[in-house]
Amino acid sequence: MAEFIPLFMFLVVCLVLMAGYPVALSLSGTALIFALVGYATGHFDMAFLQALPNRLFGTVKNTTLIAVPLFVLMGVMLEKSRLSEDLLESMADLFSGFRSGLGISVVLVGALLAASTGIVGATVVTMGLMSLPTMLKRGYSSSQATGIICATGTLGQIIPPSIALVLLGDILSSAYQQAQLNMGIFTPKVVSIGDLFVGAIIPGLILVVLYSLYVIVFAKPQLQPELQQSPLQPEAEHSPATHKLSRAMRNLLPPIFLIAAVLGSILTGAATPTEAAAVGAFGATLLAMFKGQLSVARLREVGQNTTEVTSMVFLILIGAAIFSLVFRGFGGEELVEQFFSQLPGGVVSATILVMVVIFLLGFVLDFIEITFVVVPIVGPVLLAMGLDPVWLGIMIAINLQTSFLTPPFGFALFYLRGVAPASVETSDMYRGVAPFIMIQLLLMLMLSVWPALATWLPGAIYN
Repeated sequence: MAEFIPLFMFLVVCLVLMAGYPVALSLSGTALIFALVGYATGHFDMAFLQALPNRLFGTVKNTTLIAVPLFVLMGVMLEKSRLSEDLLESMADLFSGFRSGLGISVVLVGALLAASTGIVGATVVTMGLMSLPTMLKRGYSSSQATGIICATGTLGQIIPPSIALVLLGDILSSAYQQAQLNMGIFTPKVVSIGDLFVGAIIPGLILVVLYSLYVIVFAKPQLQPELQQSPLQPEAEHSPATHKLSRAMRNLLPPIFLIAAVLGSILTGAATPTEAAAVGAFGATLLAMFKGQLSVARLREVGQNTTEVTSMVFLILIGAAIFSLVFRGFGGEELVEQFFSQLPGGVVSATILVMVVIFLLGFVLDFIEITFVVVPIVGPVLLAMGLDPVWLGIMIAINLQTSFLTPPFGFALFYLRGVAPASVETSDMYRGVAPFIMIQLLLMLMLSVWPALATWLPGAIYN
């Protein structure tokens, strides 16, 4: 019975989190209680906790994690600078002649915001407040409008630079090195956040294309284009095409240039992800200043929001480090490895099982919690079984993105429900996201059949 203590500990921490207790305290508190009880009963060696100071010092010295507050600052600054409103206006003007023009605009703007901010909640809420009333007025059904907004809002999980990919890349890097050391490879290869960023580009673009195709074919509003009004500026409908184009370029080029500078510096090797994050934060601040949106009050608000998010991430990281040490002290890693090795079908069955568990946990846990708790447990075992770390990271990211959309507990649904008008029923939102869940499952199937969709570009760029 004692060998199953790690599983009981994992179950208890999930129940505590579901009860609504703070994540960092739930992880560390549950682990320490189990450690004390295990020590009293002779099932746990306190020497494992002696490694905690070194583990935390290693976290402090990890320069890669400096990218987290910088990317958060970049995203919050762009969110506060009215970037999204300007982008939606410009896109809606450009596609005003198409029947599904506004739907396509929401998808493309959502993709740009995802690449700019990397924060799912902010994107869903922003797009919900701006575009949902307009889409309903222009003839989109409640299910179509809410489905498009929720789906595009979750693109921040997979389109780089994504906070989820930063954290996932750091955890997978440690897991990959540990897996190789367990296999007797004492000069291990490394996988970086940049590898994960590059690996996510093609799947992210495929997802945007599939979303757009669905909107064009199926999400048609009741009103014809000539009867529709421009979402935020009705007089823009009668503007010359050249004026629309110049206005669109004026609003589109700055964020596109900023995204290209951040990702381009990583792809070319000119900067590390941390340095690129600094470029992004500085560029977002300049963009807000040029748009006249930078003030002392706004700087204070941006700084406060950035500090809150960063503090939450690092507190969870500390709690996860304690949980991971206690889990290993009880023999949890060996238990997982033994269980996976006995599964019929080997690595395929193990991967499917892990993906199902992560999908289900995504209903009740945030991606940060899953990244810090689940991935360190299963990552080394799966990577030791021969999986590519970049492919595994992209699959986990898309899996979490899918779970965030899936009723009844999808986080994106909760975010949008909070800002949607009362006339939009929750059942409409459930129906609206169903096609996009199918699209994301299709992408995961494509990645399973053609892993090169995630692994080819990093190999081509970094050799």
